[in-house]
Amino acid sequence: MPRNPKLEEFEIETKPTRSIRRGNVSNFFYDSNTGAFLGRTAESWGKIILFYIIFYAVLGALFMICMVTFKEQFINPRVPRLQQDRGLIGTSPGLGFRPLPPDVRSTLIWYKGTSYESYKYWEDELIEFLKVYKMKGQTAGAGQNIFNCGFRSPPPPGKVCDVDIRAWEPCIEENHFSFHKSSPCIFLKLNRIYGWRPEFYNDTANLPHDMPHHLQTHIRNLTQYNRDYANMVWVSCEGETPADKENIGVVRYLPYAGFPGYFYPYMNAEGYLSPLVAVHLVRPKSKYISYHL
Repeated sequence: MPRNPKLEEFEIETKPTRSIRRGNVSNFFYDSNTGAFLGRTAESWGKIILFYIIFYAVLGALFMICMVTFKEQFINPRVPRLQQDRGLIGTSPGLGFRPLPPDVRSTLIWYKGTSYESYKYWEDELIEFLKVYKMKGQTAGAGQNIFNCGFRSPPPPGKVCDVDIRAWEPCIEENHFSFHKSSPCIFLKLNRIYGWRPEFYNDTANLPHDMPHHLQTHIRNLTQYNRDYANMVWVSCEGETPADKENIGVVRYLPYAGFPGYFYPYMNAEGYLSPLVAVHLVRPKSKYISYHL
């Protein structure tokens, strides 16, 4: 039949009915024909879940390996990554003292020997500073590390040397560190540098020319009795001006005029306490005591 040119063809787009749309949505959540849930069958869901479990397990394992490797190589809490010349501290430990003045920029210690209120601050500073020495071994695990060291019995690996606070007498808390007798005690300490080993003056016949003569004599007399005492980091205190040297009087060093070498090197072992030297000014010639350190 010939096509009538006047007739035109039209495509009519029909919208799905509401019942059809509801059917499609319900089939997406669960298709009873295929058993699919949310567009996937149980087998498909099982495969994809297994894939992600394995994927994230491998990813987590790689992350843990990286973290453990990084921690062992770079984040050892007891071993600094940069040591000695590579570190900011360097290889020369500074010498510190206690008690510290209220003004951290000052090195002046002054008080009136007959006034408790005048020297109470200095006494309290020393009590607080030495508290850790009186409580040594009370930290968990620290007591097991304490070792009774000597010049011929250095501490084994992981052990720390005991600091005998009784050797400081009369520079002890019970004696008010002798402040009340106008013969005060000052404590010296070396700053800690990991792995630092001091160089000792083993040749006592050739001591440095700039070393005080009284210290040279003391070293020679001590090492003549026992050569082990040569392994010390020696210290000496004296007045800065002629008047200071005259008024400072006799100076005692307790227990030694230096730091025993068996305390070094410092390896950041649990319970380590820095050795101290108690400097006792026995009878300074002044009623009102003041010292520059």
